[in-house]
Amino acid sequence: MATGPRVTRRGLLTAGLAGLALPALAGCSSTIGAGLVGAPLNPSTLIYWNLFGGGDGTRMQAMEAGYQKTHGGPSSLQSTTFAWGNPYYSKLTLATVGNKPPDVAIAHLTRAKPLADGNIVEEITDADLASVGLSASDFNPKAWAQQRTNGKNIAIPLDTHPVVMFYNSDVCQKAGLLDSNGKLKPITGMAEFEAALKAVSKVTGGVAMTSANVSETATPWRLFWTLYNQHNNASPFLSDNGSRLTVDESIANDVLTTMQRWVTNGWLNSGLNYADAEAQMFVGKAGFYIEGEWELTTAEGIKGLKFGMVPIPTLFDKPAAQADSHTFVLPRKNRTPEERKQAMGFIKSMLDQSMTWAAGGHIPAYLPIEQSAAYKKLEPQADYAEAAKVAVYDDPAWYGGSGSTFENIVGAQIALVQQKSLSPQGAMQAIKSQLSIYLNTPSPLA
Repeated sequence: MATGPRVTRRGLLTAGLAGLALPALAGCSSTIGAGLVGAPLNPSTLIYWNLFGGGDGTRMQAMEAGYQKTHGGPSSLQSTTFAWGNPYYSKLTLATVGNKPPDVAIAHLTRAKPLADGNIVEEITDADLASVGLSASDFNPKAWAQQRTNGKNIAIPLDTHPVVMFYNSDVCQKAGLLDSNGKLKPITGMAEFEAALKAVSKVTGGVAMTSANVSETATPWRLFWTLYNQHNNASPFLSDNGSRLTVDESIANDVLTTMQRWVTNGWLNSGLNYADAEAQMFVGKAGFYIEGEWELTTAEGIKGLKFGMVPIPTLFDKPAAQADSHTFVLPRKNRTPEERKQAMGFIKSMLDQSMTWAAGGHIPAYLPIEQSAAYKKLEPQADYAEAAKVAVYDDPAWYGGSGSTFENIVGAQIALVQQKSLSPQGAMQAIKSQLSIYLNTPSPLA
């Protein structure tokens, strides 16, 4: 009889701290089947959990259909979609601890590391990769290096999804910022960027650039972490799995002061929620919009909008772009060699369909697709693909990663700086105070 991970105090703490709260099963699909409920299934059915909604969900369903077409039809795969964020990671952890995990699951790379520390996901060996014709050299080097944990592979990256800069072509054309092909002219350095902001502001009669910061903590963090890491010798924000605060306060102050200066000059919004921040660019009330590349599909749905996308310009010493990656992980369970190869075969099928995934904006981590002629012709995706090469991930921490407690705490203070409700120095004091309980709490995963 197969057995899962032994239920220990650490395992239970892992489950609780994966989300800091465990909501009920609301938000998941009706096809739970395996895992928390445990309906009988065909033994040959592969169980897959993910957290993709909206356009990503539609594209993932198309990729799943591609797998089913070549692997025996609908009964070959049971896919379940759960609510994004902490609820998903809590369910995945509890299902694995309770010996009811899926065969394959999606995890943000920044959340996969705590899962590995908690013994929730298994190592993916070189032999596993080779069994389906994969190797480390097939993947974006940044994403691949980031997933390596304690000398082991813990995840297979599907993509890199960085924060980028959208631009309204009509506004930027009037501001004299487009080349003869209708693309944004290269912008390098603070002086050129602020000159561009000034030119756009003259066209709009208001802000030049928007970035959500009301009821939104992720976007302020992404913009800050991008600009912070554009400085030479920028230190990690957190070290030793989140037990030490090692942020360079002089660099942080420089970034926050810069952001607040843009607001003072009328170039950056002082307060806009997520929807309003993008709407300003869509309707021509702003020329630039800072957000993750996944908003590509939203922009494409706006009738008459002419837009482009580029990496956030290098304003300081070197290029950098805050990013995360969706990855495939193998939740810990007893598997036969055939079951292990089946799981790897499913992952390989998804990677082979990365062009479908790229249509939604995410940059393929699988190099045979990312380096293909077809992808290089994909617009505007190819115009910001370089951002994946300078991706900067959040520092590993048991309370960190996408949608995490760390992101909420730090992002909220950065948002207040952008709103001019708090000074850069005041924000750093608040961040240190609010993070202290987590810095001083030993990781339950150690």
